[in-house]
Amino acid sequence: MIIPAIDLIDGQVVRLFQGDYGQKTAFDLDPLTQLLGYEADGAALLHLVDLSGAKDPSKRQTALIERIAANLTTPLQVGGGIRSSADVDALLGAGVKRVVIGSLAVKSPELVLELFDKYGGDAICLALDVNIDEQGNKMVAVHGWQQGGGKSLESLVDTFLPAGLKHALVTDISRDGTLAGANTALYTELAARFDSIRWQASGGVASLDDVKAVKASGASGIIIGKALLTGLFSAREAIQCWPNA
Repeated sequence: MIIPAIDLIDGQVVRLFQGDYGQKTAFDLDPLTQLLGYEADGAALLHLVDLSGAKDPSKRQTALIERIAANLTTPLQVGGGIRSSADVDALLGAGVKRVVIGSLAVKSPELVLELFDKYGGDAICLALDVNIDEQGNKMVAVHGWQQGGGKSLESLVDTFLPAGLKHALVTDISRDGTLAGANTALYTELAARFDSIRWQASGGVASLDDVKAVKASGASGIIIGKALLTGLFSAREAIQCWPNA
């Protein structure tokens, strides 16, 4: 499916280039209005990243997220700055359908295994944001991509599959915010190797041809942010290429 996305810093819709807070593009858009527009276009799932919380957990935008969730009928998936069970409780209590967990899965896998046991696989999506080296190693970055995590994507999947991992969002950091095209080879490889996981592709989408290519890769969904914000195509047009399943 198509998953329209917005990133927020201090309530403002932004996009970063390859996760770099110093390379930020701000958009003069109301976040709720933007998401309601995607909802009207037919989106079956919406994605929101709290970049303030990802950089500094004390600045999580939970109150704003709760207001947004209360005004949407489409399920909302939210990540950014999740550091504890209490953070997951707060977001689910705020009306979020699924919480995206990234750094915590690398730093505190035992806690995340407990979260899977407590909430189940449908309430949690792992964010596996990777830097891929020349040998093809997929190393997961943490803390808003500001640090290396020292663990491979495959090792993390192997850790959480037995606990009920169902949803995983994979971003090729080198593609994020670049509009250079999605890394379809990556998603083809992952869908073939771990076929029980609903893979969400993210990073680099610039055209409807990119959408079609990711669909053909075997991914279950594609997160689209910058291409929609800059008007390269609409969410409705993307959904026509990849109808909701």
